[in-house]
Amino acid sequence: MKKKEVKIEYLYLDLDTCDRCVGTDEVLEDVIVELTPALELAGYSVSYSKIKIDNEELAVQHRFVSSPTIRINGRDICDEVKESDCGCCGEISGTQVDCRVFEYEGNLYEVPPKAMLAEAILRNSFSDAESCSCGCGCYEVPDNLRNFFEGKAKKETCCCGSSCCC
Repeated sequence: MKKKEVKIEYLYLDLDTCDRCVGTDEVLEDVIVELTPALELAGYSVSYSKIKIDNEELAVQHRFVSSPTIRINGRDICDEVKESDCGCCGEISGTQVDCRVFEYEGNLYEVPPKAMLAEAILRNSFSDAESCSCGCGCYEVPDNLRNFFEGKAKKETCCCGSSCCC
């Protein structure tokens, strides 16, 4: 009997500086370690990949809408994108950047709670719902991410390391 697959993808902007991305990465890895034995017992294999989105081309390729993003079998665990100012990503890019916040039980979190991630993984693992893989072309890089990539590129090419126009 062929095992069903639970494909977990973690898409992010930065795992060096951004507190949200780093914190979410740590919590997600803990939850995966805890849930994998139960999923395997139920006949599922678990695959996990981390995808750094560091330019617009990758954002388009992965239809990236906000950082950080967690997808289970191609489905974003969040029904809608909610964001707030992220000082860490603002430092990286030299621009004002909003990053994802996670809503769970009526509260907003910069780093999702373990229970939220466990519920999302289990719900999406056992769901027969298919992800949107239509390739309909309805995706556009959000302005917020475009500003991040442009600001980061300016900082990386500037001789002084800040977002200036020298």
